[in-house]
Amino acid sequence: MGSLRENFTAFSDRPREECGIFAVYGHEDAVKLTYFGLYALQHRGQESAGIVASDGQHAVEHKAMGLVPDIFREEILQGLKGHTALGHVRYSTTGSSLLVNAQPLRVQHLGKTLAIAHNGNLVNARQIREQLEDQGSLFQTTTDSEIVLHLLARAMKKGLEQALLDTMNQVKGAYSMVIMTQDSLIAMRDPHGFRPLCLGRLNSGYVVTSETCALDLVEAEYLREVEPGEILIIDRDGLRSIKAEPTGRKAQCIFELIYFSRPDSIVFGQNVYLFRKKQGELLSQEFSVGADLVMPFPDSGNYAAIGYAHASGVPLEMGVIRNHYVGRTFIQPSQSMRDFSVKVKLNYVKGLLEGKRVLIIEDSIIRGTTAKTRIRTLRKIGAKEVHLLVSCPPHRFPCHYGIDFSTRGELIASQKSVEQIRDFIGLDSLGYLSMENLVKATCIPRGDLCFACFDGNYPVPIDESFHKFCLEHE
Repeated sequence: MGSLRENFTAFSDRPREECGIFAVYGHEDAVKLTYFGLYALQHRGQESAGIVASDGQHAVEHKAMGLVPDIFREEILQGLKGHTALGHVRYSTTGSSLLVNAQPLRVQHLGKTLAIAHNGNLVNARQIREQLEDQGSLFQTTTDSEIVLHLLARAMKKGLEQALLDTMNQVKGAYSMVIMTQDSLIAMRDPHGFRPLCLGRLNSGYVVTSETCALDLVEAEYLREVEPGEILIIDRDGLRSIKAEPTGRKAQCIFELIYFSRPDSIVFGQNVYLFRKKQGELLSQEFSVGADLVMPFPDSGNYAAIGYAHASGVPLEMGVIRNHYVGRTFIQPSQSMRDFSVKVKLNYVKGLLEGKRVLIIEDSIIRGTTAKTRIRTLRKIGAKEVHLLVSCPPHRFPCHYGIDFSTRGELIASQKSVEQIRDFIGLDSLGYLSMENLVKATCIPRGDLCFACFDGNYPVPIDESFHKFCLEHE
């Protein structure tokens, strides 16, 4: 994806966020509300952000690379007028890191505006794109989201509702998306429900967003989730819902709960904070570690560490302090300052950790390189023993539905056994939460969740053309 991704990869080997959506219909402060909503969803994407606003006649937009508060200064927000607004924060999974790929994407069709904000990946994007190009379509971006706009525009002569149904029936994979016309908002969620999308109410207006934490910030009332396979149309007549034909079971992404979503959100009907705390409690039942203290590497393992400490009686300490003022990219230091990208973000409390048996709780190990560096630092400052427990099973399979680990070669657990990972990282012991206890931590039926990154059982089949499409558009 270019230099921006390279800088971030140097900073961490954590999985990268996908995208966040926030949209408002029927509110005089729609633009400012959308700004605050995107601010609440910044954790889902720090690469680019954009807002499209409409007053019912005209649509205006502003988008740029960077973080929400840097992009939308007061004078920018004042220039975006309308009672309807659609916003998006992005980390690219398909399509490279360029402003042209920033969302929402906006086009003109027969004198009318269409804009789209999308979270997820379409696994048949390459096939559809080739068909459309053969038929004369011209693409302005390399994202799979633009494909939806082309399909929708081509089917509009059948009427809006039928065009939406036809489009949903053609695209496969993960998509929670909001489409804005000049006088309506349309929320769509794929039939498996991979990615979250919910509906709220604010006075006489409506809000659609990826996570409930954004509703809380703008003081909107949570109404419900947009259902898998549902198309929700919001216009001057209120709400109306249409559904595509059922195409199989729900497959809601478990990694949304483990890692991506903010802990103060409710996702798939599950309180994220309580889920992560329960993971830690169940870890303590699986693994009894003789440790003097338990600690997270903030902020990823915080809540599971709380659960482990409460259940086990091992004292919880914050042995690592996070610098909250570090941006996503920074000036690279000289070669002599080894591991600066890790040191600039986290610092260790040496007096607390020296001579201690330390138990670390993490939410995942993806590539293992950052964990190795951190453990080496703990050894260097004098930790007597270092143990690590992970609050989910090993990631052995790539995700094709919107999380940025798309090849098995990126995943250390696909190449090494647990013992080999332990030795590679430099640990005294390493343990992973079992699949049984991971499911037990949720209030969601097992059959309604996607565990493909753990077990390789993909709810939507993947073909080789999708892999090729992703590589070509890196």
